[in-house]
Amino acid sequence: MPAFTLYGARGSTNTDRVRLTLAEGGFTDYEIVTLNLQKGEQKSEEHKKRHPWGKVPAITTAEGFTLCESRVICKYLATKYGFSLLPPASEVEAAALFDQAQTAEMLYFAEPAGRIAFEKFVKRLMGLPPNDAVVIEALRSIEIFFDIAERHLQQKDYMAGNDFTLVDIYYIPLIQRLFACGYKEVISREAVKAWWDRCLNRPAIQKLMAADKEAALAAGR
Repeated sequence: MPAFTLYGARGSTNTDRVRLTLAEGGFTDYEIVTLNLQKGEQKSEEHKKRHPWGKVPAITTAEGFTLCESRVICKYLATKYGFSLLPPASEVEAAALFDQAQTAEMLYFAEPAGRIAFEKFVKRLMGLPPNDAVVIEALRSIEIFFDIAERHLQQKDYMAGNDFTLVDIYYIPLIQRLFACGYKEVISREAVKAWWDRCLNRPAIQKLMAADKEAALAAGR
């Protein structure tokens, strides 16, 4: 029996955040159950027992422990299985800087990036026009964020310090989604671009992305 089951969806940035964490940790002892978001399978009463808000991802362990929300899942898995993606709890300052970087990613990057993804990606799938005013405002917030990140990354290799951590993984799916929406210039700053290259050139991440690309081509997407 696999250690746990991951309930997610194809093309879900939140699901991919967990999958990237598992790939980077070299962990394969799990099952993935793919839900069809367009059919509303994430809103079923069965899935709401795993995720009360009817979203993805969620996990259920072999022992019956259930957890939802991608960043929480990533941190739980990294802690439980000893992935070297978190600072040791004994290093109080490093742990605090990790929490600070994680909060910055959620509040100042993921929030506006998610608005852009909804307007330019999700609405397109729904056959609806984007709200350009929302996109413009969100892009302005993204630019401000990366101006600040540029200064930080001129001094440090990664978002939480000089070591690659979960926080860096958290960025990858949404930045890729911004690329898909036509906004590759968001990482054009020198230090930000160097950080992005360091993240994407990690072997486990390269392998997962190549496998996803091959699967998408096979599916005709």
